[in-house]
Amino acid sequence: MAVLSVERLSKAYDGVHALRGVSFSVDAGELVAMIGPNGAGKTTCFNIMNGQLRPDAGEVRLEGTALTGLAPRAIWRLGVGRTFQVAATFGSMSVRENVQMALLSHQRLLGSFFKKTEHVLVTQADALLGSVGMADQAQRPCAELAYGDLKRVELAVALAHRPRLLLMDEPTAGMAAEERQELMQLAARLARSEKLAVLFTEHDMEVVFGFADRVIVLHGGEIIASGTPAEVRNNPQVREVYLGDT
Repeated sequence: MAVLSVERLSKAYDGVHALRGVSFSVDAGELVAMIGPNGAGKTTCFNIMNGQLRPDAGEVRLEGTALTGLAPRAIWRLGVGRTFQVAATFGSMSVRENVQMALLSHQRLLGSFFKKTEHVLVTQADALLGSVGMADQAQRPCAELAYGDLKRVELAVALAHRPRLLLMDEPTAGMAAEERQELMQLAARLARSEKLAVLFTEHDMEVVFGFADRVIVLHGGEIIASGTPAEVRNNPQVREVYLGDT
């Protein structure tokens, strides 16, 4: 069974179709890229999967459990993590404290954060930071971090509740070339080792074709191509509407 199953998803705004009957799946340990021009429907699709929007039709399932219509928090608790185009962390808190907050929220112990934080889930927080290469910066305030390091902290926060599915919205936006490669290598390694299903949107085609196992192409709210990076790169329709001579 696929970790994520999206079936016939449709959404319109004032008669303008953002999504038209979109169907796809993502398996455990697989990195799938969703690409397309601005306005293709990628963000709408992500927001429906995350519970921020309700579809007009269709279903989203996580390992067979229906997510459609559930609140974002309920979807998060069922095992869906998300990172955003602009990294969101608490700047005045330390790197470790940001991860502790996520761990405490997952365990419904958030009130404990306001007691002695240095003793609350430190081992678990540091293990997550170690998995994303940030253990040596655990005590630094997030406000002092370089942007690439903020992205790593955000990833650790997203992993705090041990998700089965990770949605990454333009994960390398605003990062230098070397940072982009390092972050996606990290995401790929975590997907393989944790059997994590990863769906990401991305405008950097070097990242897409370098790391995705499969690529889904949206245009005008519809899937116009889906396949391996090589198949999508050589698809005449994809080249015409999006890739050009990339």
